[in-house]
Amino acid sequence: MSEDKTHIVSSFDEELTRLNNIISQMGGLAESQLISSIRSIVKRDSELAEKVILSDQRIDVLEQEVQDFVVRFLALRQPMADDLRHVVTALKLSNDLERIGDLAKNIAKRAQVLNQIPPIRPVSAIPNMAKLAQEIIKDVLDAYIEGDADKAHRVWERDQEVDDMYNSLFRELLTYMMEDPRNITASTHLLFIAKNIERIGDHATNIAETIYYRIKGEDLPGVDRPKNDAANFAVVEPNE
Repeated sequence: MSEDKTHIVSSFDEELTRLNNIISQMGGLAESQLISSIRSIVKRDSELAEKVILSDQRIDVLEQEVQDFVVRFLALRQPMADDLRHVVTALKLSNDLERIGDLAKNIAKRAQVLNQIPPIRPVSAIPNMAKLAQEIIKDVLDAYIEGDADKAHRVWERDQEVDDMYNSLFRELLTYMMEDPRNITASTHLLFIAKNIERIGDHATNIAETIYYRIKGEDLPGVDRPKNDAANFAVVEPNE
């Protein structure tokens, strides 16, 4: 290989590495945002919640950086096959990670309201659900960096656990609201928080599907599996 071609290949690889680094940075920020938003609920720390809200802009800036990078890279490099999938994957991932950041920000906004009213018992289930979502985010980012399709598949399978926790908490909160109208305000905010966490799990599984396709060049097996969102059909009977 000539010196010029070697330089071009090296430059090409360096640019893809830089793109990976931006995605990793976005993922780390999104994960941190989720952790901090939940901590602001557990600690009833409205100042921390405000920091989460203000920090969301950092993820937005990185998403724009990815978009600009991809447009420029496609125009100048005209990648093919695996390299093209690599670039398109990063673009899709940046969108899902930005949405995770937005959902964490929404949780922080709810936390600010919750912190002004007396806590109710179901709030204790929120950290467990968030911890599972955070583990899924971490694992799916590892799958991206390592180029591990099997790990991406395992992450995708774990979304069912998040759905099950959400459905259980949904029914518990409905029961709390029916038992005592004074619980309605806190329970409603917790319902929105739980739904935000469930949506974070959905975005993590979107990332897993994208990673699998990027590596294998085909859809993840079972990707058309219907989502088990029993909360949409939940019926809670009032106490006699």
